[in-house]
Amino acid sequence: MIAAVQACGIEHPWAHQALAAEHALDGDSVVVATGTASGKSLAYLVPVLTALLDGSEAPNGRGATALYLAPTKALAADQCRAVKELSQPLGNAVRPAVYDGDTPFEEREWIRQYANYVLTNPDMLHRGILPSHPRWSSFLKTLKYVVIDECHTYRGVFGSHVAQVLRRLRRLCARYGASPVFLLASATAAEPAVAARRLTGLPVVEVADDASPRGELVFALWEPPLTELRGERGAPVRRTATAETADLLTDLTVQGVRSVAFVRSRRGAELISVIAQERLAEVDRSLARRVAAYRGGYLPEERRALERALHSGELLGLAATTALELGVDVSGLDAVVIAGYPGTRASVWQQAGRAGRSGQGALAVLVARDDPLDTYLVHHPEALFGQPVESNVLDPDNPYVLAPHLCAAAAEIPLTEEDLDLFGPACTDLLPQLEAAKLLRRRTKAWHWTRRERAADLTDIRGAGGRPVQVVEEGTGRLLGTVDAGAAHSTVHEGAVHLHQGRTYLVRSLDLEDSVALVERAEPPYSTVARDTTAISVLETDVEVPWGSGRLCYGSVEVTNQVVSFLRRRLITGEVLGETKLDLPPRTLRTRAVWWTVTEDQLDEARIPPEILGGSLHAAEHASIGMLPLFATCDRWDIGGVSVPLHPDTLLPTVFVYDGHPGGAGFAERAFHTARAWLAATREAIASCECESGCPSCIQSPKCGNGNDPLHKRGAVRLLTVLLRDAPEEEPQEVQERQEPAERLKPAERQEPAERLEPAERQEPVDQQPPADRQEPAES
Repeated sequence: MIAAVQACGIEHPWAHQALAAEHALDGDSVVVATGTASGKSLAYLVPVLTALLDGSEAPNGRGATALYLAPTKALAADQCRAVKELSQPLGNAVRPAVYDGDTPFEEREWIRQYANYVLTNPDMLHRGILPSHPRWSSFLKTLKYVVIDECHTYRGVFGSHVAQVLRRLRRLCARYGASPVFLLASATAAEPAVAARRLTGLPVVEVADDASPRGELVFALWEPPLTELRGERGAPVRRTATAETADLLTDLTVQGVRSVAFVRSRRGAELISVIAQERLAEVDRSLARRVAAYRGGYLPEERRALERALHSGELLGLAATTALELGVDVSGLDAVVIAGYPGTRASVWQQAGRAGRSGQGALAVLVARDDPLDTYLVHHPEALFGQPVESNVLDPDNPYVLAPHLCAAAAEIPLTEEDLDLFGPACTDLLPQLEAAKLLRRRTKAWHWTRRERAADLTDIRGAGGRPVQVVEEGTGRLLGTVDAGAAHSTVHEGAVHLHQGRTYLVRSLDLEDSVALVERAEPPYSTVARDTTAISVLETDVEVPWGSGRLCYGSVEVTNQVVSFLRRRLITGEVLGETKLDLPPRTLRTRAVWWTVTEDQLDEARIPPEILGGSLHAAEHASIGMLPLFATCDRWDIGGVSVPLHPDTLLPTVFVYDGHPGGAGFAERAFHTARAWLAATREAIASCECESGCPSCIQSPKCGNGNDPLHKRGAVRLLTVLLRDAPEEEPQEVQERQEPAERLKPAERQEPAERLEPAERQEPVDQQPPADRQEPAES
């Protein structure tokens, strides 16, 4: 193994690499939380490949095995290439293979029987490997190591699901006589040992002292210039971040600088590549071929070809979604351009860290969008550079997450009382509910799955929902790619401009029943942006508590989202050329929410006239969502909110905060129980902020669907002051749920969320959407 590492040009490991490998070889689970390009891969590959090499002479021919989990297919494919290079001197002792949705069926049996280093993702582990564990028995019984790369991505409800998937894996391994060591890696993690322990359920040693040399990183904050155009009320219009990023990518390519431009939407990545190619063709036609787009929805062979071209240097510039953010090794990359703040400081540093990966100096540029949050960061760099990265928040004990995994575990092997400690204390209350719902049946000392359908299909751990829509060229019948079902309404509606690898298409029709969008080649001088509406209605109020003349309530709500039209916008300036109505069905999310109302008397006392009422409610809504993770073990991206000056169900000004998951996830319930402390902390956060009229630290939201307008900071403080003064001293008692978590698992009753995408990337309109990698619960 030492010779193989030296053959790659590495004479001596850095101290953190050696320490992590030492812990792993001693049988300790370990998390390596050092900077980007600090050699984390080598830190876990040395013990893994050593185990595979030592086990290559085993009598059964399989020897030790290892499992690698990545959040994206691109990262797993890239790691497989790196493993093959590193293990080349070892001959056939190491047999790596990628096992994901792109793996041909004819290869899968060979992987199950003979591969000893399997690279996959949590989704495939959840739905493909664990339910078929008898076919994986020879692999699982010799499983020595489980590698979890980019572990900071496992947060919120998605992270909670992955935590339970890992517990199911540990349970099956134990049944086969294995007890694997977990090796975790992340470049952007706060309290890494705590997060890793919560994710795996095991004690984890932390290695966080980075001993690797760092090249100089020059970080620029770039505000696009004003144009001669005038918008609403005569206000000047800035160039879009898309156009500005395309120009920067063009300039860098002309100078031979290897660069990646990170964009938050698939459409944005395509648009930037098109503009850059057009600009480059004016300089040198050969340069236009050296810039491309990279995003999800491409066919597997297209993605692999782009990854190879980027790695070899054939491509100089790439406009990519966040699918390329997560650790794909691009040696020699010189610059990164980030089109719009990606929503978290962790993502900023993750993306910026793609440059300078060989130790050389590098450039990172954050191009601000024309919205309050990005503008604030450009003018207050301390808010970006003077704060630590965000902590990972996940809760494996969330009963709404745990219930489907108990069913899946029982379907894999009947669930016994000895298993309950592994899954957590919430099992005691959940199992009777699952029995009552006739999902599990207890026979002697074990619980059995009772239904014919696969238990693993009860839940989508990413919450994507629905069959992907195939994008087909009308004239030839050629499959261009796919679009996630939740994004189809806003991205491939009739009349939409669809970009694919620099080529422009117009969508002629969208068949939602057959999940097919027909497109044809076209060269329109505009892009399209869908417009939607979001409404919330109260289905049932389970409990309400008087807060003075107002009310604090908890119950069931229905959030309705509908794409109603699309705008045609000029490519460079973003000027609106026209609007076309659409007739698409609404998408609904039935979930749980907490909401509070205020009366006219309370508004008068708080000095809130009608002209600032909407902004005051809106600001309080944003701030309360930002503070809820301190009281409920959730992530901001798992919850949504709506504020309404006069709601038709309450007939009063109302602020809603809801769980962004079908049936609820327990966050709104926790908010109800801690409402006084939660809203007091919200008021304090707004009042103590030193800004004049609102900033990302208090009332601006990175995922506001209304562009953070209107907002009124002082009004929110006065409103919350009056509301809290009238609040009862004691927090509300526990709510007797009208619908238990088990009831929500029944297949006939499951509701899909409104437009939720997998966290690999977004497919949203450019420069207008919240910066997460999927359609998040709305904040009005």
